[in-house]
Amino acid sequence: MRSADGLELWLVRHGQTPRSRDGRLAGWVDTPLTPLGVEQARAVRSQLAGRAFAGVWSSDLRRAVRTARLAWGEPRRDRRHREISFGRLEGARLARLEPHAKRALLDFDGFRAPGGESLDDVRRRVMAFLDELHAGCNLVFTHGGVVRMLTREVGYDAFLPTGSLAVVDWTERRLLSVTTPQAP
Repeated sequence: MRSADGLELWLVRHGQTPRSRDGRLAGWVDTPLTPLGVEQARAVRSQLAGRAFAGVWSSDLRRAVRTARLAWGEPRRDRRHREISFGRLEGARLARLEPHAKRALLDFDGFRAPGGESLDDVRRRVMAFLDELHAGCNLVFTHGGVVRMLTREVGYDAFLPTGSLAVVDWTERRLLSVTTPQAP
């Protein structure tokens, strides 16, 4: 059982977007949810029902905000929860990236987007946010890269599909659960 002064993170990856569906990098592009993305967001609601959270946060991009509204309600928005900025690679198909860039992104190691951010940049901004959080359970609606970075910090290294929920005991640095959406 988590101590009263511990920090627990409930991390929701936003629902499907046209870019995630098509294997394109979205980053800071403000894409909407697809109809499936809306269904995924609504499905998360049942996993959150009856829970009390110290804070409910979201990336400021509409795909994360809309997921939050459909799954929970109005979140506090914070730019630090944004996906990595892919710079000149925004909109590129992952399958068509140059081999070294694709490998660095898939391995989640040493990647820096030309004209965008590095994974270390993302880590610094997300960790700055976490350093400001008070104890308790905090619900965060964010993006695949942010979820992977945080779960990787606790020993779980996987890129979760859209509409997934990962629960992390941040104080003890341990993964408590992962729930992925059912296939349509």
